[in-house]
Amino acid sequence: MNHIDLEGRVAAVTGGAQGIGLAVAKRLAAGGAKVSIWDRDAALGEATAAEHGFDFRALDQTDEAAVSATVKAVESDLGAIDILIACAGVAGANAPVKDYEPAEWRMIIDINLNGVFYLNRAVVPGMIARGYGRIVNVASIAGKEGNPNASAYSASKAAVIALTKSLGKECAGYDIAVNCVTPAAARTRIFDQMSQEHIDYMLSKIPRNRFLEVDEAAAMIAWLSSAENSFTTGAVFDISGGRATY
Repeated sequence: MNHIDLEGRVAAVTGGAQGIGLAVAKRLAAGGAKVSIWDRDAALGEATAAEHGFDFRALDQTDEAAVSATVKAVESDLGAIDILIACAGVAGANAPVKDYEPAEWRMIIDINLNGVFYLNRAVVPGMIARGYGRIVNVASIAGKEGNPNASAYSASKAAVIALTKSLGKECAGYDIAVNCVTPAAARTRIFDQMSQEHIDYMLSKIPRNRFLEVDEAAAMIAWLSSAENSFTTGAVFDISGGRATY
């Protein structure tokens, strides 16, 4: 494993209690960062933080006021947030558009898009004031291609890609890199929200013929979070096993 130098940095990782978020949190900590994981599952988050020595904050990222308060509390307790990894999200139901429940659509957009917007919006002013920051938003290959029977998820992740591109341009005059990654599916608890038919469909589209390993995602995200990533911003980094590399 390559060493990514993150000494002296403070990192916030949403969805950090499990899955890709946890793998990222561990990799950032291995690089020397002080890591705060934010998750709406308080019991799992507290247990994960205790096991790995992370700071933990219970957070529903659809609550704009709670997001702002959490940023302020972490910066008061740990120091200014240098790195934000917006990883938390949900898959939602699998159904064609004609049958998709509007309430389900709104819930997925609220978590996957609005929540990411609130997080980015809350940390950027401090990063601009300090002249440094690294943000990585976790989108999905579905945001590039649009998975059938997953319109809300696909639309929310496409919007995260566009948000990243827009914010990256806004922050380009500072030492702030805002990028996103578009992973293929990984075997995490998000699979519990999907039908087996949809899981099989996703696997069939991956040329490497396997699902993503969470540590593979963490390796790319850790580098994007570092000072070495000093030029690229507003970009989309593919982690899809060859499914869609544009």
